[in-house]
Amino acid sequence: MDSLRLRFPRLFSPPSVPRLNSPLTAPAPLSSSIRLRLSKIEVASRLQRFFSKVRRNHLFIRGGIPNVHNQSAEHTVLEENIAPMLEIDPPFKSSPGKAFPLGASVVEHGVNFAIFSQHATSVTLCLSVHGRVHNEEVHNGMIEVKLDAQVNKTGDIWHICVEGLPDSGVLYGYRVDGPREWDKGHRFDSSVVLLDPYAKLVVGRKFFGDATDKVSQFLGTFDFCNLPFDWGPDYKLPNIPETDLVIYEMSLRSFTADESSGLDSSIRGSYLGVIEKIPHLVELGINAVELLPVFEFDELEFKRFPNPRDHMINTWGYSTMNFFAPMSRYASAGSGALGASQEFKQMVKALHNAGIEVILDVVYNHTNEADDEHPYTTSFRGIDNKVYYMMNFDNKAELLNFAGCGNTLNCNHPVVMELVLDSLRHWVKEYHVDGFRFDLASVLCRGTDGTPLNAPPLIKAIAKDPALSRCKIIAEPWDCAGLYLVGSFPNWDRWAEWNGKYRDDIRRFIKGDPGMKGTFATRTSGSADLYQVNKRKPYHSVNFVIAHDGFSLFDLVSYNNKHNEANGEKGRDGCNDNFSWNCGFEGEIDDVNINSLRARQMKNFHMALMISQGTPMMLMGDEYGHTRYGNNNSYGHDTSLNHFQWKQLEAKKGTHFGFFSEMIKFRHNHPILRRGRFLDKNDVTWHEDNWGNPESKFLAFTLHDDKFGNDIYLAFNAHDYFVKAAIPAPPHKKQWHRVVDTNLKSPDDFVREGVPFSKDTYSLAPYSSVLMEAKP
Repeated sequence: MDSLRLRFPRLFSPPSVPRLNSPLTAPAPLSSSIRLRLSKIEVASRLQRFFSKVRRNHLFIRGGIPNVHNQSAEHTVLEENIAPMLEIDPPFKSSPGKAFPLGASVVEHGVNFAIFSQHATSVTLCLSVHGRVHNEEVHNGMIEVKLDAQVNKTGDIWHICVEGLPDSGVLYGYRVDGPREWDKGHRFDSSVVLLDPYAKLVVGRKFFGDATDKVSQFLGTFDFCNLPFDWGPDYKLPNIPETDLVIYEMSLRSFTADESSGLDSSIRGSYLGVIEKIPHLVELGINAVELLPVFEFDELEFKRFPNPRDHMINTWGYSTMNFFAPMSRYASAGSGALGASQEFKQMVKALHNAGIEVILDVVYNHTNEADDEHPYTTSFRGIDNKVYYMMNFDNKAELLNFAGCGNTLNCNHPVVMELVLDSLRHWVKEYHVDGFRFDLASVLCRGTDGTPLNAPPLIKAIAKDPALSRCKIIAEPWDCAGLYLVGSFPNWDRWAEWNGKYRDDIRRFIKGDPGMKGTFATRTSGSADLYQVNKRKPYHSVNFVIAHDGFSLFDLVSYNNKHNEANGEKGRDGCNDNFSWNCGFEGEIDDVNINSLRARQMKNFHMALMISQGTPMMLMGDEYGHTRYGNNNSYGHDTSLNHFQWKQLEAKKGTHFGFFSEMIKFRHNHPILRRGRFLDKNDVTWHEDNWGNPESKFLAFTLHDDKFGNDIYLAFNAHDYFVKAAIPAPPHKKQWHRVVDTNLKSPDDFVREGVPFSKDTYSLAPYSSVLMEAKP
């Protein structure tokens, strides 16, 4: 996500609602025994959420919390609409429990529940023991256990042990109450059943995008009865050196959701669907997948009330609800939270067995709970808003918004920092993931008041944590408030970075912008100007031309302007600085010359990426030329706009795909393209004496192989005319072999064994590139 991203702009106000003068009453205190409340809970919870929303909007307009008087108004409404509740003694006993670990854990005498809330005055554990995880109507009864602050609280942690619970299938959440002091940062609402931040599994709606279940309640669950996952006797982690990585950024759902995948409908868009398509990833040649967010999120969050985006489904997932649970609706056949956990592990195991690492795109900069105008209270906000979010206490404790999504997680608060670290460790230990890419990581470099920090505690802790020592850690080193840290992200010689300058500079040179030759040379050489500091290496630069956020590769060469009208924001969302060129016509056209130029430019971009020092990353679908028709912010479209088109891939297997695959494998087979150190004067010869001319758009250079003499000659012509390039003499007893000429048609554009070439010059076509290899 770019610094100018407007993925979650301010929404229109909801329709007018009745004004209510008091919040819903909190549940009456229970006796020391646990009471079972049997009712039409689904009706109750929806009404409670409705009136809660009414109250929040009312409070926002008034700018504060009203006095709690005359509470009968809302109470009467609920009494008239909800069947009377019966109370009976259930067969469960409780004991004080213990403060650690947080979340739900099995202990000798039962299940221990522990939750942090510094400012809460009341915490009630809510349990559903009759609901089945695989059943849509899970809320047919709730057990509510009122915790006693004198007995069930240690420091700021509330805890209780409940005996007699089943080992699996129990759903749970919390009602939390506290000070009604808006201007001091509190947003307590005891009418809402909240999701435990430490829930390891989350139950919500059954199927992805099911609009008939828009207001599904999200609750934690657990499974203490199944045996540990069998990783297999021959299983091992790939442990691929950072120098050798080729990353494939992909949306897990969109990869196989389309009917063209040929998969059974029950596994399309699922973890198991990815397993079925691993042969494609192997054939392409990548060895790491970077998965767009797979933590539990609500894909229907835009549909909560009428707004300009209520036609969309959040398909990218940058709206985290819980940091521990895999997205339950990515499980096959609606198998839910338990199925998601098992199938995620199956996917990781299968990818690892194929030699492919798994990197997760993680969002710790904000959550799904939005802003104070349209709050979506599901967890953190209602548990302890003042701790979990950054606020401006000089302006009625307004939520600070450095992420462009309404709130900012208070990551360097000690409690929140430990939550993030516990989450990362969980994914490494439980799910065996190999690394993380941190969305808008500059937010993680801000103090609790939003001020940038030189040595952010969380960033240092991640770099130094023993459990994360084998992991790749990658920062998106900017945020939506202008903290741009490309090349200067606090790193402790561990953190890699998405190199946004690489993206922009490569785009500008390849499309023919003047004055970019020297910068292009710097970027392809590993961006030493940015990363040659202390013990940093070229691979700390994650090089990319295309990512999920922005144009696809085909659109980069087919559109000058974004076309985001389908998003409902009248084209205001999405980045405006794309450095794209449509090659003479805006959008698709049946013109041989324009389409030939576009195909050539896509190959030029891909070759530049694969010969650059650093860690290359490409986007899912670019291997066949996927188009989003100029939409550079397609986060809300669960359609062919984002879905991988497998029939198009098949049509491009012998042409576009073949070039992309061969270029990746060429990189794997040539260590001089992926050095673990920065180039020195003996590693490269620049065939250039015209550096100072901004109109010069041609660059040629030779990378030297001191060990075997297998030098590589490279030339890029971004002029709109032919350039006759002088070819240097090959190393002793070697001859040049032309491997790549992007101007030639497939299969001549890439010849693996090379075509012998012995002339002194080579004529490069307009907007083309050439690669030669010295061989005996």
